[in-house]
Amino acid sequence: MLFNRLGSSELLVSEIGLGCMSLGTEEGKAVKLIHEALDRGVNFLDTADLYDEGRNEELVGKAVRGRRSDVIIATKVGNRRVPGQEGWVWDPSKAYIKSAVKDSLRRLGTDYIDLYQLHGGTIDDPIDETIEAFEELKQEGLIRYYGISSIRPNVIREYAKRSNIVSVMSQYSILDRRPEEEVLDLLKEQGISLIARGPVARGILSGSGEAKAEKGYLDYSKDELLSLLKQVEEHADGMDVSHLAIRYALSHAAVACTIPGASSLDQLLHNLAAGETEPLSPQVVQRVQAISRAKRYEQHR
Repeated sequence: MLFNRLGSSELLVSEIGLGCMSLGTEEGKAVKLIHEALDRGVNFLDTADLYDEGRNEELVGKAVRGRRSDVIIATKVGNRRVPGQEGWVWDPSKAYIKSAVKDSLRRLGTDYIDLYQLHGGTIDDPIDETIEAFEELKQEGLIRYYGISSIRPNVIREYAKRSNIVSVMSQYSILDRRPEEEVLDLLKEQGISLIARGPVARGILSGSGEAKAEKGYLDYSKDELLSLLKQVEEHADGMDVSHLAIRYALSHAAVACTIPGASSLDQLLHNLAAGETEPLSPQVVQRVQAISRAKRYEQHR
């Protein structure tokens, strides 16, 4: 497993991490999957207080007990549940962030979070207040670094300009190349890393992709996805499609880590095998880009 520095931080993260949202709620199974990932060189685990109403953080906490110092835990904040109501409300206020971190620490069974991320955000948020909350949490030693999870270029630009974020988490794959338009080069220039989520696009970019293409993906229709998959296979030079997809997400210099999810041991091991493959050549990257869409942000500029 290769490791990359996360932005300007001291954190060295495995180039393939584990997105924990897909682990489910069964403790034995989830803990086993996390242990397998750690034993195979993964050191970056991404969760959120929102996932399974906090249960996901609890499972991560149980899994890293006894090996906390070997693991980089990333979690997220900003979606507040209202007692007695369905769903959640967006709350990037300083008061909520500084309150919510205590609940995450309790569920994770740790006294610090390596990377605390704002779980969304809009240009209309009280951004300076939000930044102040994260900076105070750093000073208090409750978090080591902070970042944001966002696909919105205007929001990313504001945090890159006004804060000390070390990372931005965004959906990025062959099927969703929006970060290439405005985000990746900006982050590279600012010394901020991208954490790429969704590299295999809900499993569409995999050997079983045909079965998962039924509902389409973003503005790709089923037929367009099937055609693209066939072309990707033709250009893969024998490489497994999901390995190619994971390697594509790692191909830009701004990307430090990609976090495919896994709900089974076979899926986890298959994803991690991408770490044993060579980085894509510029020629392969260009061929993949030629057959896929250079998607653009239609909103949230």
